[in-house]
Amino acid sequence: MRDSYDVIVLGAGPTGENVADRAVRGGLTAAIVESELVGGECSYWACMPSKALLRSGAALAEARRVDGARQAVTGQLDVRATLGRRDAFTSHWHDDGQVSWLNGAGIDLLRGQGRISGRRTVTVTSADGARTITADHAVVVCTGSEAVLPEIPGLAGADPWTSRDATSAMFPPERLAIVGGGVVGCEMAAAWATLGSRVTLLVRGDRLLPRMEAFAGDLVRVGLNAQGVVVRSGVGVDAVDREVAVTLTLSDGSALTTDEVLFATGRRPRTDDIGLDTIGVKPGANLEIDTTGRVRGVPDGWLYAAGDVTGDAPLTHMGKYTARAVGDVIAARAAGRTVEDGPWQAHSTTALGSAVPQVVFTDPEVAQVGMTEGEAVAAGYDVHAVEFDTGNVAGAALYADDFQGHAKIVVDTARRVLLGATFAGPGSGELLHSATVAVVGAVPIDRLWHAVPSYPTISEVWLRLLETYPL
Repeated sequence: MRDSYDVIVLGAGPTGENVADRAVRGGLTAAIVESELVGGECSYWACMPSKALLRSGAALAEARRVDGARQAVTGQLDVRATLGRRDAFTSHWHDDGQVSWLNGAGIDLLRGQGRISGRRTVTVTSADGARTITADHAVVVCTGSEAVLPEIPGLAGADPWTSRDATSAMFPPERLAIVGGGVVGCEMAAAWATLGSRVTLLVRGDRLLPRMEAFAGDLVRVGLNAQGVVVRSGVGVDAVDREVAVTLTLSDGSALTTDEVLFATGRRPRTDDIGLDTIGVKPGANLEIDTTGRVRGVPDGWLYAAGDVTGDAPLTHMGKYTARAVGDVIAARAAGRTVEDGPWQAHSTTALGSAVPQVVFTDPEVAQVGMTEGEAVAAGYDVHAVEFDTGNVAGAALYADDFQGHAKIVVDTARRVLLGATFAGPGSGELLHSATVAVVGAVPIDRLWHAVPSYPTISEVWLRLLETYPL
């Protein structure tokens, strides 16, 4: 191990790995500091295990939606096999494979808690003691985010689940209450319901997936109900008590008894214990960055951040997107090369502001990129939104019997380009990238007419949306 590197990265999740990799590819030396597992939240407690938990039930549901296939489905979901498949995707919570990848990429790994201890200086504390290393060019904060538990009487002593517990549990609880109707709440309700738990989803507002188009949450609610999930809207939790079971006192005066309770009520950046106070940056808050990933307010521009710690689009794929730009820009600046940081240039992260894609792996799936109609109007755009029932597309009818789905595009009428698109229905996740390309490329509506969807596929919904738009 060296005492100095060109780049030091705090956090070995997908974002940190990509920063270090791009820096090394650019001719620099790099070290990653990690206190937990190399691979981070996504690999062990988020994207990978959650989607593995959901996939078996989704595949079974897909088979049951096609006449001829449904007759062949004679058994129920194998819970042990599903959990075993989940465990395989997490490498049984061992990071040997990820460590091997770091070694092959020429990135040094320092195990321990990394804290900034001065300008371009990091102190790493582990069971073996503490050591201090310096960065010749940059320190990059990629420490991710963590679940937030609200301040509710009795909650701290009730051993509640967070998203980590929900994705790594070794057996389905008989009864599971989930607080929060966002992505994590909806996905985990779907996953554990298919695994046999009696799930109650508690939502303070009146909508599921409130940051998406309203029809998406409506269809997900129908899907969850069909899986046996009880969705209670307009209700919060006032108190929690655990003896053997958990008792939730609800805001409507009722009580709910459950075996486990998951609070899916938000996340916060992991910036409270990484030494930011030593350089005059407020701990515990999102790190505000410029378009090239530099943390604002730090003299000499040596501190960068990427991923969830910035609060911008806290999604694994967006963290990796930002990481590639940050690693490249650090290498460019170190070599004295021109930094291309204009909109949509090599060293900028323009998509963070206008073209963030996301898929919610419920049944039905929801896929969205860019702005909702409400967001576009609030941003001052003159928009025209077009919707279409995807079940009326021939390819969708062939894909699944009684296909239930909906699609919507939001068009900037001044430029006649897409600002956003949302799809809900079986297979919707595979429709999203075409919409993302259209948004990023600012493809004119008139040109989209020439992107002919193959028949008969679900993508034919693009044709129907364009036919509905007033050209």
